[in-house]
Formats: sequence, structure tokens, C-alpha cells
Amino acid sequence: MNRESTLAVVAALLLVGAAGLVLAAPDALDDPRSENAPPGHLAVAETAVAPGEITGETAALRIDTGLRHRGGPLENVSVRYRAVDADSGLLVDERRVGLGEVTGDGEVSATGTLVVPREGGYRIETTVFADGERVASDSGTVRGVAALTPAYADRRVGFADHRVWPTLAVAVDEADGETATLRITASVTNRGDDPSEAVELAVLLRQSDSNVVADRATATVGEIRPGRTETVDVTVTVPDEYNYYVDAMLRADGVVVDEAGSVANLNPRETISANRTTESVAFSAADFAEEESEPEPRPEEREEATGGETPGFGAVAAVVALLSFVLAGRLRRRGADRGDSR
Repeated sequence: MNRESTLAVVAALLLVGAAGLVLAAPDALDDPRSENAPPGHLAVAETAVAPGEITGETAALRIDTGLRHRGGPLENVSVRYRAVDADSGLLVDERRVGLGEVTGDGEVSATGTLVVPREGGYRIETTVFADGERVASDSGTVRGVAALTPAYADRRVGFADHRVWPTLAVAVDEADGETATLRITASVTNRGDDPSEAVELAVLLRQSDSNVVADRATATVGEIRPGRTETVDVTVTVPDEYNYYVDAMLRADGVVVDEAGSVANLNPRETISANRTTESVAFSAADFAEEESEPEPRPEEREEATGGETPGFGAVAAVVALLSFVLAGRLRRRGADRGDSR
């Protein structure tokens, strides 16, 4: 037998022997470390919520969850997301994300999306399952969902909000005793990083007592550079001697992107402010005197009080004269009585 044949026979015998050992002791080739491996464990490391697609009625909330895994493998892992109304406690939406088998020490991520009404606040509940059993959970709350802006209304242009300079300034251009022509100046700011598109400014004036619209006007706000503020004027004509609420809004392609309000006080005896009516206090020198005095009546009022009689003589003067006459008569009688007694 040549050398090559001998080696082939020896190799075959070794393979047969190894196979026999495996059949006799099936656990002989297992990794000894698997006997000491701890059971698999999952925990929620972090949860982040970010807004997704926003419409006029709903808001999509994207939940990103980081899971920390330790120990042996876990099979059929899934993450359940729930949105519960923070006020009513009712379940609003639920999603389940499957992760399959999770092995190896480290972190694995899961992402789910919940769609909720664009209002109020919600409690976000995250629950982790492995083979149908709950193994980890987490929860948090999101509020102010109504403040999320739909894509069609997401404009960086809006009314300026300065501490001193008014958003809506009202000035009287003309007044003829019956009507007043007012110039409304609106300050509009571009808060974005790109030049703004043209928007429409609409202004209307409501009479404060009746809430009737007295006049309205519109104007176009042109392109505004980033970070700049422009002023736009509109003119309205309203009846004089009344107070008005000034309502203004900015519209882009028919969508209201911002609103502002002010007042126009044309009634000198009364003023209004932010839907609240207050009586005005006129300046008077009597306010600085030690004692206030009644205003002197007008001539026609004095004439009505005296019934057309000569000023300074009236009912009060007659009563005083009568009392003086009676008192004088009594004094004379007392003097006569004393003379008789003497």
C-alpha cells in the first residue's frame, strides 16, 4: 500500500471515531459557556417623541425607543405603543412593532408612530413583550399638541410682537364730526431664513357695544427679507364718537397664518381695551386740590332750578326771609311782655 492510500485510511478512521463520540455524547461539542449564560433581559433605556405629519385634525407622534439587552437571546420580541387621552383616560391609538429575536449584549432600537387628534395632551405608554410576556415598560406625557402647525399653515411670516412698538397702530387721518377715517398700520415680521412669500392683510373694525362690523379693508404684504419687519397701511372709514375693536389677520392662499387685535377709542367719555370696557378718567385740576368742589351749573340749568326767576332769589331765599320775619316777630313780642311786667 502506498503512502497516499495509508493516509486516506487513517483519516477515514478518525472521522468514524469522531462521529461515534458525537453520537455517544451529544453534549461534548457544546460551548461550555452556554451552561453559565444568564437568561435574556430587556430594559427601556430611553424614549423620545417627535412630531411627524401634522394635518388640520390630527398629529402623528413618532416614538423612538432604545432597548438595552443583556444575557441570553430573547425570541418574538415586540414593542406596543399606546396613546391615552390625558384628561379622559381613553385609549386613542395603538401600534405594535415586531423586532423578532434579540441577541447579544447591547442596545436595539424600535420606532412606532401614533396618530392622535390635534388637541389636548396624551400619555404615551411603551410596553415590551418577549414570547408574549411583558418584560419592560415605560410611559411619559406630551402636551400642547394643538400648537403643532399643519404643513399648509406653516409660515414664518407673522405679526411683529415688540415690547414698545405696537403690532397694530391706529391713527386718525380725517374727521368731520360724523365720520372718521382711520389709518391702521400693521407690523409684519419674517422669522424664517428665506424671503417670505406675499400674504394678504385683512382688517375689520367692530363697534364695541353692538359688535357690528363698521368697515373692513385688505392689503398685500409683499416679500420680506429674513429677520426683517415691514409695515403695511390700510384705511377704513367709520362713524365718529364710537369705540371699535380692530381685528387683523394674515392669510396665505386662503389659510390664516396669524392674528392680532387692537382698539380704536373715538368716544371721549369711554375707552375699551382687550374686550374690556373701562370708564376713562379725564384730567382735572380739581384732582390736585385739597377738597373737591361741585361744578358750577350752566346758565340754562340755573334758570330751570329757579323757575325763570331772578338769579339769587328763589324758593330757598323765600324760606330764609320767612324764617327771619317770624323770628323778628317773636323778639318784638318778648320785648313788649317785658315792658308790661315793669
